[in-house]
Amino acid sequence: MMDLSSWAARRWSGRRVAFLRAASPPRMIAGVPSISRRGSVPPGPTGVFDEAFRCGTAVVRVPPAHDMAPVAMAACRLGDALIVVPDQAGARRLALALRRAGVTVALGPDDWALAAAGATVVGTRAAAWMPMANLAAAVVVDEHDEALKNERMPTWHAREVVLERARRRGGAPVVLTSPVPTLEALRAGKLFRPPRSAERDGWPTVEVLDRRDEDPTRGGLFAEGLTGRIRSDGRVVCVLNRKGRSRLLACATCGELVRTADGRFPMALVDTMLESYDGSETRPVVCSACGSTTLRNLRPGVARAREELAAMVGDDVDEVTAESEGRPTSRVVIGTEAALHRVDSADLVVFLDFDQELLIARQRVSEQALALVARAARLVGSRTTGGRILIQTRMPEHAVVRAAVRADPSIVATAERDRRREIGIPPYGAEALVSGAGGAEFIQGLGRPPGVDVRGPLDGRWLLRSASHDPLLDALQAATRPAARLRIEVDPLRV
Repeated sequence: MMDLSSWAARRWSGRRVAFLRAASPPRMIAGVPSISRRGSVPPGPTGVFDEAFRCGTAVVRVPPAHDMAPVAMAACRLGDALIVVPDQAGARRLALALRRAGVTVALGPDDWALAAAGATVVGTRAAAWMPMANLAAAVVVDEHDEALKNERMPTWHAREVVLERARRRGGAPVVLTSPVPTLEALRAGKLFRPPRSAERDGWPTVEVLDRRDEDPTRGGLFAEGLTGRIRSDGRVVCVLNRKGRSRLLACATCGELVRTADGRFPMALVDTMLESYDGSETRPVVCSACGSTTLRNLRPGVARAREELAAMVGDDVDEVTAESEGRPTSRVVIGTEAALHRVDSADLVVFLDFDQELLIARQRVSEQALALVARAARLVGSRTTGGRILIQTRMPEHAVVRAAVRADPSIVATAERDRRREIGIPPYGAEALVSGAGGAEFIQGLGRPPGVDVRGPLDGRWLLRSASHDPLLDALQAATRPAARLRIEVDPLRV
């Protein structure tokens, strides 16, 4: 573990003490208990997971609602296993299933002493640092989930820690599971997948509402016929990743977009005033071109959309954002993607403006958009049980939309692989994002090291790129750290 922490400190350009802290028990312990071993894990039918474990490092593409107990059992049949999942609720369910099967389980982080004594470890990303004297196999569930990456400095990723840890344990087998595997995972090991018909049946039915023929300034947020679908279905979750009441306005008289005085940025309606996105400019609700006070809402936020939806369906509609407390109770729910985490199940999920997810200026936009669909698919279940997703879009031929409709994530993986390889971005290159009050001083001291391209600043951030990790990590390690706050994110997920 000491050697692993040294490796991680270089890999994510952080302090070694941060990793040693992650590997330490959350509280003082009196000692390591002795464990009386129970019988061996009961054998199960040989399947794709057993075959994957025989390959060393493997990726298993599973449908979104697939039960993870079989892969955990396959790992435990090999001995003490390390099983990392994105959320604590999933870890508890998996630990309970294994205990019922007779497996000695240490649930991280509270069962640190039990893990040190020798047991199968189940937990969230911090479980990657739990003690394991006899690591026999490892599993990372939903390796695509961004919750597996540490948000604070150093921004380590549990998947990479598990892979390195298994390699240092003599090549212990590792299985990465996901309905939408990342390119990092696909590069790490061989891909396994269930039969095509089984995988397709494991996804819900995805219907596309093509809005290309509608006038974008008059069509509104809800496509024709959508309201009736929402009224007639059971539990419905509508996803709109825009907070507030309005994100884009146009004059109803002359058609001009409502923008700042210099015309560079759109203005939104905040309470009773127009306000720029950074709050630097405000003015009354009036068109600067013709003086009209009647404005049309082209991109309503979730607050305004909730009002419109409640009026159309004639029922209570709950609004859910990351700041919301508690769980929604109404039959119809609308919110940001946080709604997909606050609702346990649904009959229908509607993406009201999926083009917003597809057009974000972000390197991993396609992977992240498909992961969002996979999250929704987990709520509604498979097509065999009636699960359905509706996607409103003006880009029905986009690779993400086609992959969702066909239940075939390889469509996105192939397109992304070719694009990223051509321009040399992760996993076919290395990146680091530098920000914070000490960013400028750090970049000045860094200079222009060989093999590293320094870009920026943009919004107070600098992007460092290289063809591989070694020159980038060497440069980051050699540079002097300023006294002011500094954030270095190696291989950022959102850039």
